[in-house]
Amino acid sequence: MTPDPLFDFAGKVALVTGGSRGLGLAMVRAFAERGADVIIASRKLENCEAAAQEMRALGVRALAISAHVGKWAECDRLIEESYAAFGRVDILVNNAGMSPRMPSHEVTEQLFDSVLGLNFKGPFRLASRIAQRMAEGEGGSIINISSSGALMPLPEVVPYGAAKAALNAMSVSLAHEYGPRVRVNTLSPGPFLTDQARDRGTADAAIPRNARGVAAPPQDIVTAALFLASPASANVTGALIRCDGGQR
Repeated sequence: MTPDPLFDFAGKVALVTGGSRGLGLAMVRAFAERGADVIIASRKLENCEAAAQEMRALGVRALAISAHVGKWAECDRLIEESYAAFGRVDILVNNAGMSPRMPSHEVTEQLFDSVLGLNFKGPFRLASRIAQRMAEGEGGSIINISSSGALMPLPEVVPYGAAKAALNAMSVSLAHEYGPRVRVNTLSPGPFLTDQARDRGTADAAIPRNARGVAAPPQDIVTAALFLASPASANVTGALIRCDGGQR
């Protein structure tokens, strides 16, 4: 079969935060399999490097960077190291996040700030700074990974749901601010069978609210991400795409 040119990412550079495991790794792998060079960022360098080695075996360039993307100084360092290595970023996926569950009255200020930082403050910094560079260059696509928890808020994860709701609004604002050269969209997953979900015991509990009837494997995020990153979605910006199996 001849590869569809809409999904040929050769010559493109994709930066994925939280890219060393779970949904992030599935997206990194999908971009690399289609020819993109990839930048894999998360807190643990060894995990990023292991993922990068896998991608290099596919014949693409891969850079592993340790960064806490809830902190602006580290966001700025991640941007500078990425551009120093590749000279461009064509696709940014703001995927890193955290969602600790606890009664709201037990949430400390430190935890509140950490959840907002990783799920909203950091993505804002990365998206706005990289969008500016994209707009001044050849354009690009930014995908902000949200959550069904922003659309259907749940108890005991109030800071997380609020941060993701802010992320949804941010995507629309940035799409208008940096368009037409930069497209900014939100991808909203539902229950997925990632290692993190298994550790928290949350994926199976969400299945009864899912029309598909299953928690999806990580690779099921891939087609939605490829669509939003590619020219196939040229007329899609400021949109929220649900990839949640029909969650309600």
